[in-house]
Amino acid sequence: MYKRVLLKLSGESLGGPSGKGIDENSLKKFAGEIAAAVRNGYQVAIVNGGGNIFRGIQGIGKGYDRVTGDRMGMLATVINSLALASALRSEGIRAEVFTATPMEPIAKGYVRESAVKVLEEGGVSLIAGGTGNPFFSTDSGAALRALEIGADALLKGTRVDGVYTADPEKDPDARKYDEITFHECLVNHLNVMDQTAFALCEQGPVPIVVFDINESGSLLRLLEGERIGTVVHA
Repeated sequence: MYKRVLLKLSGESLGGPSGKGIDENSLKKFAGEIAAAVRNGYQVAIVNGGGNIFRGIQGIGKGYDRVTGDRMGMLATVINSLALASALRSEGIRAEVFTATPMEPIAKGYVRESAVKVLEEGGVSLIAGGTGNPFFSTDSGAALRALEIGADALLKGTRVDGVYTADPEKDPDARKYDEITFHECLVNHLNVMDQTAFALCEQGPVPIVVFDINESGSLLRLLEGERIGTVVHA
């Protein structure tokens, strides 16, 4: 169903049970899931969040302003991407880290054509640093990169198996959607992604698939056409 995808991973997912730092077992598991998808012929680009290390908005009032805090958050996404790239290479998969703000020799400056070439050659492009600008979330960055690389879908890997009418961890009566429109998500205040990310994906249009990345084999099963998670579409 989807040949080329952009996978958005939250920083907290890399942090494992605590959601903080980089959990070795989570890192290895995600690398294995992504490697399996690539070996089966799918093209996977990745945008990591940085919340396991630092959230820019948390810095307001703690000694630095929003712009500085957001820049620190961008650096956190680079750290996560470097870690996941290393884990992917351990799986025998080529992995290149690109950053919105040039950081050579730590990583390559992001150029759309270069990132796409890595995908076409059977590797994984990890696109870090958000959009390179403050006041934009990594969700917005993921949506932007998905459009740029011509992704068939933006896959949001979370700890929940889709979009619900309410938080299923708090409301036992919450119902899961198999599919829903961007407009319905906005009207019902379902916090799947921020409004900027929605607007970009709706413009594409690029569907968003929300699924449980922690469920073993879920990424490959989704790519092979199994109905997993919730599809958000125009």
